[in-house]
Amino acid sequence: MTDALGWRRKFGVLGPSTNTIVQPDFDTMRPFGVSNHYSRIYTPNASAVSNESFRAGAETIAGNVLDAVRSVMTCAPDYLVMGMSAVTFFDGAKGADAFIAKVENESGVKISVGSHACTQALNAYGGVRRLAVISPYWPVMNTEVARYFGDMGFSVVRDIALQCRSWTGIAEVTTDILRVKLRELDGDDVDAIVQVGTNLSMVRLAAAAELWLGKPVIAINTATYWHALRANGITDKIDGFGRLLAEF
Repeated sequence: MTDALGWRRKFGVLGPSTNTIVQPDFDTMRPFGVSNHYSRIYTPNASAVSNESFRAGAETIAGNVLDAVRSVMTCAPDYLVMGMSAVTFFDGAKGADAFIAKVENESGVKISVGSHACTQALNAYGGVRRLAVISPYWPVMNTEVARYFGDMGFSVVRDIALQCRSWTGIAEVTTDILRVKLRELDGDDVDAIVQVGTNLSMVRLAAAAELWLGKPVIAINTATYWHALRANGITDKIDGFGRLLAEF
């Protein structure tokens, strides 16, 4: 017997309770026969995030992940999707692998995470080695992102940390601001632009930016959901979210 709506796959999605972007983003990319089941990671909404406090706040979220895993597993999902990216970049590639192992050991099913999903996405485009990165984070976290990509064979040429002051404030960053920042990041020395931070709304803008920048622009929510679909043998091509979902 299979689920009436999730007859192809049931995805358990893990995301911070303060995140208002990743759930609707994933739902807009969901193909017929796949269902998303969101489990909120309890996250106190910090109102004064700083360079000093960012990692501590993100580690609080990481510490609550397994409670959300245990909760969502009660609906018997086939696969998990991580809707929070910062914790998947901590401590480089080995940190990402350790996070995956912790969740998979607890749940008994596989998971897609933002860091490795971005790597797979960049490799799918091919010929990408030099990156620019935009995040809602603080510089201390962008350093972790650059470290991770360095471990995976890429170099981060430059980056922008938007330094959002609260977790919910990340979702309030406008397209107008992001458009300007993308142009600031671009240059002949950059092969691709990567956006991290799942509460930053960029899946549609990234797709549009690929057209006017003429290079890959990867939104982490697109990369993560694409990775989950492809890891489960779901090869539907979906328009409106850039070349990643439409071609690869």
